[in-house]
Amino acid sequence: MAAPECRPDDAQHQKASRPADATVNMDPEKQPADAANLYSIFTPWQKRGIVLGASVAAFFSPLTAQIYLPASTLISEDLGVSDTQINLTITTFMVFQGLAPMFIGSLADNGGRRPAYVVCFLIYLTANVGLALAPNYDALLGLRCLQSAGSSSTVALCYAVVADVITSAERGQYMAFTVVPTVFGPAIGPLVGGLLSQHLGWRAIFWFLAIFSGVAMVIFVFFFPETCRRIVGDGSVTPPPSHRSVWQAVRLRRRKELGSKDPMAEAAPDHASSATGQNKIRFRTVFGSLFLLFEKETGVLLWTSSVVYMGYYCIGTAIPSLFAERYDYDGIEVGLMYIPLAVGSVAAATIVGPLFNRNFKRHCIKRGIPYHQGQQQDLSNMPIEQARMEIGVPLLCLTGGGLISWGWAMHAESHVAVPCALSFVLGVGLIGYNNTTNILLADVHPGRAGTATAANNLARCLVGAGASAAIVPLIDAIGVGPAFTLVGSLYFVAIIPALILVKCGMKWRAESKGTDERGKLGKAKGLESGGEQVSDDEKTGQ
Repeated sequence: MAAPECRPDDAQHQKASRPADATVNMDPEKQPADAANLYSIFTPWQKRGIVLGASVAAFFSPLTAQIYLPASTLISEDLGVSDTQINLTITTFMVFQGLAPMFIGSLADNGGRRPAYVVCFLIYLTANVGLALAPNYDALLGLRCLQSAGSSSTVALCYAVVADVITSAERGQYMAFTVVPTVFGPAIGPLVGGLLSQHLGWRAIFWFLAIFSGVAMVIFVFFFPETCRRIVGDGSVTPPPSHRSVWQAVRLRRRKELGSKDPMAEAAPDHASSATGQNKIRFRTVFGSLFLLFEKETGVLLWTSSVVYMGYYCIGTAIPSLFAERYDYDGIEVGLMYIPLAVGSVAAATIVGPLFNRNFKRHCIKRGIPYHQGQQQDLSNMPIEQARMEIGVPLLCLTGGGLISWGWAMHAESHVAVPCALSFVLGVGLIGYNNTTNILLADVHPGRAGTATAANNLARCLVGAGASAAIVPLIDAIGVGPAFTLVGSLYFVAIIPALILVKCGMKWRAESKGTDERGKLGKAKGLESGGEQVSDDEKTGQ
C-alpha cells in the first residue's frame, strides 16, 4: 500500500494527490484551519523523536569506522597478519561505505524507510556477531565489508527521514542536528575501542556493537513509524502491514476489536491495493545515485561538497600521528583531541541551523511567497540555491582559513590549546557547510532525499579515501604547515562553483523539471499507442 507520491516542493500537488478516503489522524476540533495543507501531520515533539531516532541509527556508521582503529595492532598479532593486511580491511570498509548507500538509499525512496532500516540492522548485527567470532583474516575482511554495508546506509536514510517530515522552512535546524552523530562517532569511537580492546580484548568491540545495534533495532521495530511520502503521504495514510511499527499494529488491532470507526484503518486495504504499481524497482531506481552525479546542479553541488569534506578526512587522519609525535600523547589522549571538533559540530547545529531557517524566511518575504513552517513552499520560482549559499559561502571561507591556521599551529608545535580552539572553528565550518549541502539536496530533490544523500556519500567517500591516503605522505614530504595550506586553499577555489550554482541553479532546476515532465509525457503517449496497437491486433485477429 502506498499513497500517491507527494512531492515536497509542491504543497498543492500533495493536497490533490492525497487519497479521498485518507483522513488526517488528528482530532477535528483541534485541527488548524489549513490542516489539509500541512506538510506533515506529526506534532513537533513527534518530529523531534523521529529525527532523534534516525540520528541515533546514523551514529553507527562513524562509530564503527573509528572504534576499530585502536585494536588494529592487537588484531594483527592475534590473527598473525601484517599491518598492511589490517589496513586493507579499513580501505575496503571505506569502499563499501560509499557503495552500499547507493543501493539502499534508492530503494528506500521507493520501497519505504522502515524495511530499509530493518535490512540495514539485520546485516549490521549479523556482521558484528560474525566478526566477534571470526576465526581468521579472510573472515575478518569479508565481514568488515558486510558490516560497512549495513552501517553506512543509515546516514542516507537519516537525511531522507528528515526530508520526509520537515519542511524547507525549518529544515535548517533539524538537518543540522543530524550531523552531530557523524562527528561524535570519531570523537568517542577510539576511546571506547581502546578501553574495550585493552581490558576485554578486541572481540569485545564487536560484541558491544552487536548488543548496541540489537537494542536499537528492537526500538525501531516497535516504535519508529514509516515516513516515506510515497507510502504514507503526509503521515495521514495508514501504511501496509509490512511497514507498520509494532505499536501502530497493536493500536489498529485494538481499535478494530473495540469496533472503533477508524477511517484510516478502513482505508488501508484500498491503499494497499494501489501500492504494487507505484513502487516498482527499475534499473534507474537502483542506480539513481550514479545518475545524480552527472546532473548539472547536483553534480556541481556534490563534487564541491566532496572537496570541502576532504578537509575533515585530512584532519581526522592527521590527528593521531601529529599529536603522538609532537605532543607525545597516548591513544586515549589522542582520542580526546577529537572532542573540540565534535563540540564545534554541536555549535554549528545550534548557531548555523537557525540561520538557514531565518534566511529562507527572508527570501520568502522578499519574493512574496507565503511562509509557514508547517507547510511546504513551492520552490520552483524561488532561488533556493542563493538562500542556502548565502550561509554556505562564508562557511567555506571560515573553514579554509581555519585549516591553514591549524596546519601552521601544528607546524610550530604551539600550545595544545591553539589547535584545539582551531578544531572547534573547523567543526563549525566543516559541519556547517555539510549541512548546506544536505539541506539543498533535500530542497532540490524532493521525494528522492535518500538517493541524493547516497550520491553525496559516494562522492565524499571517493575523495575522502584519496585524501586519507595522501595527507600523511604529503605532510612527510613538505611539512604540516604547507600541506594544510594546500588543502585549505582548495576551499577558496570551491567558492567559484558555489557562486556558479547560485547563478545557474534555478535555471538548471527548471530545465531538469522540463526534461522529467517531457519524459513522463512521452511514456504516457507510448503506453497509449501501445494500448491502441493491442486493440488493433485484437481486431485483426478477430
